[in-house]
Amino acid sequence: MDILSKLQAPEGAVTKRLRVGRGVGSGVGKTSGRGQKGQKARAGGNINKKHFQGGQTPIQRRLPKRGFRNPLADIVVNVNVGDLEAFDDGAQVDLIALHERRLVQGRFDVLKILGDGELTKKLTVTAHRFSKGAVEKIEKAGGKAVVLAAPAPQGNSTDSSSS
Repeated sequence: MDILSKLQAPEGAVTKRLRVGRGVGSGVGKTSGRGQKGQKARAGGNINKKHFQGGQTPIQRRLPKRGFRNPLADIVVNVNVGDLEAFDDGAQVDLIALHERRLVQGRFDVLKILGDGELTKKLTVTAHRFSKGAVEKIEKAGGKAVVLAAPAPQGNSTDSSSS
């Protein structure tokens, strides 16, 4: 067991701080290892930002700004009726079943079933939204389209129940 009063760092773990600008004989005198002139030789002039373009007007300022992007908009994921053919006849198709079959992935707020493709199996499909064509094809195959309740709205909801 080591004696706590005699603990010290292993050999080579602790090195002396490099003192720059202390004469040419030190090896890091005069320009202090910064080379000569230029922006990076100046104090505070080392630009390490990814988007910095050497003083040129950055691309995010050069590109035109147009329209509006709603940060609170629902993320809608679409699944075609033809993709539901992968399920067995008489199966319950819901969010979990679609996720297990990898027909939907990632984060989303709304699942919408679209009418592209053909469906020959009798399925009970549960989703937030259906296109008219999708409902027709599901019911024509003998299945059922069940509409889920809309997801709760996001963002700051202000309660205006003050008298």
